[in-house]
Amino acid sequence: MTNLLSALALVVVCVTTMLIAFHGLRLSRTTSDFYVASRTVRPWWNASAIGGEYLSAASFLGVAGLIVLSGQSGLWFPIGYTAGYLMLLLFVAAPLRRSQAYTIPDFAQIRFEESKSLRKITTYLVVVICWLYIVPQMHGAALTLSIATGLPGWLGPVIVAAVVCITVVSGGMRSVTFVQAFQYWFKLAALVVPAIFLLIQVIPEQSSTARLDSIATQLESVAGLNLYETISIILALLFGTLGLPHVLVRFYTNPTGQAARSTTVIVLGLLSVFYLLPTTLGVLGLLYAPQLGGNAETDATVLLLPSAVLDGFLGDALTAIVVGGAFAAFLSTTSGLVVSLAGALSQEFFAGTVRGFRISTVLATALPVFIAVVTSSLALAGAIGNVFAFTASTICPLLLLGIWWRSLTARGAIAGMLTGAAACGLALMISSMLPEVDTLWFHMLRQPAAWSVPLAFVVMIAVSRATARSVPANADRIMARLHVPDRDSAF
Repeated sequence: MTNLLSALALVVVCVTTMLIAFHGLRLSRTTSDFYVASRTVRPWWNASAIGGEYLSAASFLGVAGLIVLSGQSGLWFPIGYTAGYLMLLLFVAAPLRRSQAYTIPDFAQIRFEESKSLRKITTYLVVVICWLYIVPQMHGAALTLSIATGLPGWLGPVIVAAVVCITVVSGGMRSVTFVQAFQYWFKLAALVVPAIFLLIQVIPEQSSTARLDSIATQLESVAGLNLYETISIILALLFGTLGLPHVLVRFYTNPTGQAARSTTVIVLGLLSVFYLLPTTLGVLGLLYAPQLGGNAETDATVLLLPSAVLDGFLGDALTAIVVGGAFAAFLSTTSGLVVSLAGALSQEFFAGTVRGFRISTVLATALPVFIAVVTSSLALAGAIGNVFAFTASTICPLLLLGIWWRSLTARGAIAGMLTGAAACGLALMISSMLPEVDTLWFHMLRQPAAWSVPLAFVVMIAVSRATARSVPANADRIMARLHVPDRDSAF
């Protein structure tokens, strides 16, 4: 019964996603519709869409798994994921919208007076970041499909890729906006409903003061992150959010800079509400399925918990709901990543045409599917945390200094991004090949953001100072465009 209901939930989510995408196709008429939905998406709608794409496999499955695995240390992930949007609100959202760019490479080219080298490097980094982010979504789909239905895991990435291609090709950003907004609320419901039933079942058992003290002790007793790793993770999540291509591209769809800021405020509220749920389920998983902390199914805590607590049809039905929400998470996040990636590839290699956008969409999904099929799944939240660290060391310095420091030069931006990419990338690769040891140098390799992010900023500033004569001639005009409030804005 569990397998049948879960398979049905998966089919319903996929079919509904494609139907909504076809509705977006009817409204997509221009190139601007495909890239930025003609910059007409209002704050509430856009905030729901951002919530839909941002709440990925790491949020839906990985947070609860991390709490089971590392206890209270896992709580830093939802805090960091949410707080990153406060950084976006303060430093990036409105200026980025006012830049009139379609993609991050477009912003780099506008800000640095047609620097082709910087644009190419930025494009390549966007491609790498998006691919690195897509692969964990595919791994999550493989894990969910195999556990919930018993089907071969490789079918999960294939299903996600097929549905995403149909969604993005049909109507570009316009279709994806409708899909992601729907999927945020569906994902929220897919965790709210099981959480309510589970809490009704377990609260009478856990209501005594002694039992609550026992829960707190259990959370503290699980081996977690040390101080350095905690600081590094927080830094990666805070600054990494500022450079996520699929998140930033959504701010290009707002009609004004003020709307972009309003969108970000709403997103903060939506994320705060959502992250209460996987956190709650993670604590319940630590109580009722602690054995998951020692095996490869830690990320499946949310999927396995309903059946572990509730018997019969109710447990099966709640599991099916969670499976549907999980696939909504994979589809919405992958759709946003593919839109961002297809936009960058199309602008760079296909002259920015709608046909080029559609070709790029297929190319953007092909490699991640192959990688996901031939590799094994890592801890989802940990894998996404590595992407945040890489993004914080590359795209984030370009945006923050490009928006707020007039003296940044193209050579400085290139040097800083390449340094950050090399430092963070090499550290992560070396740590993955070494046996785990409890030493500071190993922790610095495994969680490099605490030193790779400052290094990227320092190099970017130092090289810009050394090449001060090459500050773009249009720097003052571009800075005015980024920071002068919109005519209809109170900001």
